[in-house]
Amino acid sequence: MLLNNIELDIKTKCIETGTSQKEVAERIDVSLPYVNRITKGREQIVNKTFVKMMDELGYDVELTYKRKSAEAIAR
Repeated sequence: MLLNNIELDIKTKCIETGTSQKEVAERIDVSLPYVNRITKGREQIVNKTFVKMMDELGYDVELTYKRKSAEAIAR
């Protein structure tokens, strides 16, 4: 089972960093509608088969997010 709510996590991180979804889309060279589909849960970004395999093996999947250093962000 995937323990994260990826859609909410992305929205929260955008708010925390003061970054709009449009800015994220532009920076990573994807369309705003694509980012919107992800944040609304309409686009699968974690492979279902991987999650099922880990579940079958007795594991839950939980993503962790670690803020980059200021130096890494500046690059």
